[in-house]
Amino acid sequence: MTTEELGLAASTLWVVIAAVLVLFMQAGFAFLEAGLTRMKNVGHIAAKNALVLGIAAIVYYVVGFGLAFGDGGNGLVGGSGFVPGVDELLAVGKEPFSWFGSIPAGAALLFQTAFAAVSLAIVWGAMAERTRLWVYIVFGVAYTLIYSVASHWIWSGDGWLFSKGMQDFAGSTVVHYQGALAGLAGALLLGPRIGKFVGGKPQAIPGHNMAYTTLGVFILWFGWFGFNPGSTLSVDYGGVGFFAYVALNTNLAAAAGVIGAMVTAWAVIRKPDLSMMLNGAIGALVAITAACAFVAPWAAICIGLVAGAIVVLGVLLVEKLGIDDPIGALAAHGMAGVWGTLSLGFLTVPELAERLDWGKGGLLYGGGFHQLGVQVLGLVAVGAFTFTASFAVLWAMKVTVGIRAEPHVENMGLDVSEHGMWGYPEFYIPVPGGYGTEHHGHHVVSPPRAAPAPASPPAPATG
Repeated sequence: MTTEELGLAASTLWVVIAAVLVLFMQAGFAFLEAGLTRMKNVGHIAAKNALVLGIAAIVYYVVGFGLAFGDGGNGLVGGSGFVPGVDELLAVGKEPFSWFGSIPAGAALLFQTAFAAVSLAIVWGAMAERTRLWVYIVFGVAYTLIYSVASHWIWSGDGWLFSKGMQDFAGSTVVHYQGALAGLAGALLLGPRIGKFVGGKPQAIPGHNMAYTTLGVFILWFGWFGFNPGSTLSVDYGGVGFFAYVALNTNLAAAAGVIGAMVTAWAVIRKPDLSMMLNGAIGALVAITAACAFVAPWAAICIGLVAGAIVVLGVLLVEKLGIDDPIGALAAHGMAGVWGTLSLGFLTVPELAERLDWGKGGLLYGGGFHQLGVQVLGLVAVGAFTFTASFAVLWAMKVTVGIRAEPHVENMGLDVSEHGMWGYPEFYIPVPGGYGTEHHGHHVVSPPRAAPAPASPPAPATG
């Protein structure tokens, strides 16, 4: 085996492992969202997360990868590589995917599929507990195409924002900001859950299992070590082993995000709310996703601290505006994604930008306002495109067939109406050997009683 072949093998192995870590993040989203929603919708949440991966994988293979990275297109969209075959996927640095010169196109496709699935999973967080299942299927297809077009702008060598030097190493804008914008469109068209706002005032609807939520966040934190470092797409981009530096910055930011959210929650709502702390980690991971390869470790900590604060204040702002976001996706993925993207305009180290051959140095390093201006341009362009396209598709679905579950179905829970089953059957129906049988010393099966109202309202659930 030649040195070149050994390098190709090492890079391919690294990218495949990173892709598996990112795919595992779907488990994190499942636990996070199930924990922050009510028991009557847990089966529906689980089914939605399974659908996310199924839809994204097929649609992205058939057309999305070609739209994002296919040769022969233009600055707006890729023009080849649809339904790629064996020869195309085994080739390295050749048409129709010549952009990938360090790994086979098949490895790149697997890795980018995982990213598309993560972005789609974010969309549904803001639409949870009141959306009909068919919406996930139809809009899942449409959103994967929307995502692919915008990712071409920033990540493809032919993309118009890439040519201007917009920095987004692993997707604060491409993955998270886009997902949050589509989720915002859905939340606005759906309206709030029944009982969320009474007399214009938000009412807390706590999630049913904070242990699930905590587990979900740690799975996502773990998966992010594939998300950010894996975006080097080789073992030597930026220098041999540079991906370890990216991993370090990722972890520092996440740790700072927990602290930033805790301090802010303590100051604003007078309690170090667990959901806010967990969401602070997610928001910080989102923010550092764009910046992880471009900034110094001290800057990664600052980015994480600010992101943690943004999440707490953002969740409260979203509620004040009358928008119901059960998982907190708009703050954790949208607002934190904006901050992470903009932070590069101030904090990019010129030597790192030069090492990666990507953009310019930030304002605080004497780089002027150029990079900040490019980052703002990218946010405005992607934001306008993604929100408008998502809103249009969902609006058409709303006025033709309907996207929201009927009130009686929403009150009963989507598990039974959409899937014919309960996520927690023993709490709602007789189950042989389950609760309410002689094996547990009870003779009557009854649904769980509502918890007594606390002395002071808890902080809104986020995630």
